[in-house]
Amino acid sequence: MRTVKELSDLTGISVRALHYYDEIGLLKPTEKSDAGYRLYDDKALETLRQILFFREFDLSLKEIKAVIENPALEKNQILRMQREMLAAKKERMERLIASIDRILKGDHKMDFEVFDKTELENLYHSMEANLSGEQKAVLIKRYGSMEKWKDSFLENASSASAQKNFRKVAEWYGSSEKAMEAAKNPGNTEIISAYQKRLEGIMKKLSEKKGQDVNSFEVKELVGEYDFVTKQMYQLPDAAPMVLELAAAYRSNPEIQAAQDGLYGEGTTAFIGRAIEAFYRKE
Repeated sequence: MRTVKELSDLTGISVRALHYYDEIGLLKPTEKSDAGYRLYDDKALETLRQILFFREFDLSLKEIKAVIENPALEKNQILRMQREMLAAKKERMERLIASIDRILKGDHKMDFEVFDKTELENLYHSMEANLSGEQKAVLIKRYGSMEKWKDSFLENASSASAQKNFRKVAEWYGSSEKAMEAAKNPGNTEIISAYQKRLEGIMKKLSEKKGQDVNSFEVKELVGEYDFVTKQMYQLPDAAPMVLELAAAYRSNPEIQAAQDGLYGEGTTAFIGRAIEAFYRKE
């Protein structure tokens, strides 16, 4: 048996973190001494090593707990899962190193592939699983079969322009892994619809502030609400990159301005773009 201090010294994780893992039920001590001290056996040490491994891939403690407590997952399954995660990370790092090597040789083309073929196929299967019968019928009518739609999806998603967009989304989410996870788990359609209606309501309120100082409290309060709803809707750690890109389009894209101004009044779109930029601007 090992004490908390001994387990901390062995793994490098703090005593405070081990106490917290106990509190949330992620890693319970094997037993407690007569004096009430936590004690851990070899099996607990092995579980802690699995936890630390999954933390390397930025999985939340809640997600790690769900994996470890899943009765359908045996030790070998967890090891295979960890191996697949390592292999995917290794492959991505090798692509990045190869790109840097090309740049060092004089090729300054930054052409990083965000999602490889295997990842795109996994994304396709997740998307297909979330389609309703009506949606599948529409796709079959348009493409002839689901298999043909899959071929079209993979071809388009592998293009340079699509990978460029994937890079942008990966930046919004903080990593390509998190972007892939968000894409594979789109969320409840009713909740998404509610968020969209709320964003539309904020846009309408902002349009009514047109002509006011974009730095006024009333305007910044509305943009702050827009920021919050966007983060919740897309499960983003930081909505600023996405919303600022939208703001740039509001200020400079005539087609977007024409469509938006048609809903909220002439000049509204550019005003909202400036208001968003003012909200995120560092003092």
